[in-house]
Amino acid sequence: MEEKKKTHLFFSLIFTLLLSFSAAALLDHQTLLLSPLPSAPTLSQPESFSATSEPDPDSLSLQLHHLDALSSNQTPSQLFHLRLHRDALRFTSLTSLAAARTRPSPGFSSSIVSGLSQGSGEYFTRIGVGTPPKYIYMVLDTGSDVVWLQCAPCKRCYAQTDPVFDPRKSSTSSPIPCSSPLCRKLDTPGCNSKKTCLYQVSYGDGSFTVGEFSTETLTFRRTKVPRVAVGCGHDNEGLFVGAAGLLGLGRGKLSFPSQTGPRFKSKFSYCLVDRAASSKPSSVVFGDSAVSRTARFTPLVSNPKLDTFYYVELIGISVGGTRVPGISASLFKLDPAGNGGVIIDSGTSVTRLTRSAYNSLRNAFRAGTTTLKRAPEFSLFDTCFDLSGKTEVKVPTVVLHFRGADVSLPATNYLIPVDSSGTFCFAFAGTMGGLSIIGNIQQQGFRVVYDLAGSRVGFAPRGCA
Repeated sequence: MEEKKKTHLFFSLIFTLLLSFSAAALLDHQTLLLSPLPSAPTLSQPESFSATSEPDPDSLSLQLHHLDALSSNQTPSQLFHLRLHRDALRFTSLTSLAAARTRPSPGFSSSIVSGLSQGSGEYFTRIGVGTPPKYIYMVLDTGSDVVWLQCAPCKRCYAQTDPVFDPRKSSTSSPIPCSSPLCRKLDTPGCNSKKTCLYQVSYGDGSFTVGEFSTETLTFRRTKVPRVAVGCGHDNEGLFVGAAGLLGLGRGKLSFPSQTGPRFKSKFSYCLVDRAASSKPSSVVFGDSAVSRTARFTPLVSNPKLDTFYYVELIGISVGGTRVPGISASLFKLDPAGNGGVIIDSGTSVTRLTRSAYNSLRNAFRAGTTTLKRAPEFSLFDTCFDLSGKTEVKVPTVVLHFRGADVSLPATNYLIPVDSSGTFCFAFAGTMGGLSIIGNIQQQGFRVVYDLAGSRVGFAPRGCA
């Protein structure tokens, strides 16, 4: 009798193992070609923009560079650790801003959190400021609104790659009066003795930028955009070193897309390539040409408490061709008080999902990768694999289901190298907070279209071509 029990237990164990392996085999898989951590990319097109055709006055196209290009003296591992450090600060800043805006406040305004000080803005471009134009590097940030840069004379300025812009040498710099509607759109407007507008942008870590709020001409390659409201910072403390300032691409009233809406139809898009793909530059486009014909769109959701972020409706996630149980739209719902929700952000690297949704996603992915050798946890990643000695592996497909748009991710957008020893990790993370963020690792290779006029966001696969 005891022998029969042992035999039954043995066959039950074998059956369970076979069932788990057959279940993994039934999942949809795709091939991941294994590449090492990339070195710092190189900058191209520093100032001169050659073109054989006349510029389109209603469209702009610019090359984007990854922030790592300003840190060429770092090793690949150091660059990756810095990226994760910036990302943690960025995530904390965005969630703090969302929480601050949804709490009642006795004050007349709230601080704006920009990605620049918080490790932000992972991507930057080169823009001409003033007349004649002085070209400077500006971080692009969908998580903030105000356009600003460091200006002379400096009371305090952090180190930047280019000379500090001097508005006194520009014929198109014009102070904004305190009575102007532009001044009143600031969260923290001020007024000096000359009755001209002052701005202040504060950050979650205590750093800030303060200066004059004025209109100025910006030059994108050879296209001039006049009378853009720009913060000219004379006191800038604690900010990230390198770029001269920030081009706010948020949804608020003072962002660059909102200010230039009539000219560029309130539309822009970008395509972010993997930092290892140096032959394919990232780009940002403004105007009707920003809208890809192959993009699949999901409606933007409005947060009455915070107009900066691009909220979308995530209704589910599939792994291996099967919807993950336990992940539904209710987990990501934006409530009437402005809590929760999902945003698309260019400056956050790793996608963060509310904890229960992440746990379900992670467990489904682990179940489909039982044949891969596991590795210890790495930083914020709790699902890692030792793929040393391999050139490619099969991994389950991952699809993000937005309202009206299914986004099928390439394998390189969710299983990424984290060291030089062949360790790859599942590039999602959980959060105890209510806000979920779709980061730029998951956006790589797609043309992400922001159509403010149509109140929608679209995703075009292979949009960097």
